[in-house]
Amino acid sequence: MNRFLLLIVLCILAAFSAWFLQNNEARIIEPQATTPSKAPALFVAPEYEYRTASPDGIGKFYLGRELSQVMGHPAIGWLERDEREREEAPSRAIDALDLQPTDVIADIGTGSGYYAFRISNKVPQGSVIGVDIQQEMLDFLSKRADELKIENVRGHLGTIDDVCLPLNSLDAALMVDAYHEFSHPAEMLTSLHKALKPQGRIFLLEFRAEDPRVPIKPLHKMTEAQAVKEFAAAGFTLVSNKRHLPWQHFMVFQKTR
Repeated sequence: MNRFLLLIVLCILAAFSAWFLQNNEARIIEPQATTPSKAPALFVAPEYEYRTASPDGIGKFYLGRELSQVMGHPAIGWLERDEREREEAPSRAIDALDLQPTDVIADIGTGSGYYAFRISNKVPQGSVIGVDIQQEMLDFLSKRADELKIENVRGHLGTIDDVCLPLNSLDAALMVDAYHEFSHPAEMLTSLHKALKPQGRIFLLEFRAEDPRVPIKPLHKMTEAQAVKEFAAAGFTLVSNKRHLPWQHFMVFQKTR
C-alpha cells in the first residue's frame, strides 16, 4: 500500500514539473553577451609592486619603474635658478608648444609656476591652470601672478591621485619633470584623460634616462619606452618626441580612447 501511494506521489510531481517548465519557459533568462557601455572603463586598476626603497625612491613600483621621492616646496629656489635657461633651454621648449590663443592648458605639478607664467602669452584668450598638491607652491604662484599682473594664470589644488578638473575642460596639459614623482601615476593619468577634450594632448618633459651625460639622479629621469608604456595604459598614444632640448625629452601624447 505504501509503495502504491509513493508511486502516485512521484507521478504527480513529474506531471507538475512538466507543466511548470512548459508555462514558465518565457521567464527563463538566457545568458547574453555583454554589450559595451557608451563610456567603457578606461583601464583595469593598476597593480603596484612594493620593494625595498632605493635612496631616492619610495619603494613603490609601476610597470617596472620605481617612483621617486617628491621635490617639496623648499626647492622653489632650484626651480627658479638663473642657470635653468642655460641648462634646460625652457624658452626652446615653450616655443615648441603648439597652442591656440584660446586654449586652456593645465600645468600639472606646476611648482613655482615657472612654466605657467612663461606660456601665458601663448594663450591670451585662454588660460593656464597651475595644478599642484602643495598649497605652499600655489601660494607662491598666486603671489607671483599678482606681482607680474598676469590674469590668465591661476592655481588649482589637486590630490595625489586626481587633478580634480572638470570633464572635457582642457585642450592640453603640460608636465615638466613632475610625472616621475607621482605616487599614483596611473590614477593621475586617468583623471587627466577625463579632464582632456577628445584628441587633447599632453606635453611631457622628462630628463632623458637613455643619456648618462644628463646630470640628474636616475629616478628623476625616464626613458621614452617607459613613458610610452605607462601612458598607453591610460589611453594615450605618443605622437612625437622632439629632440631639441639639452637634457630632456619633449614628448607629445594624444588622447586616443
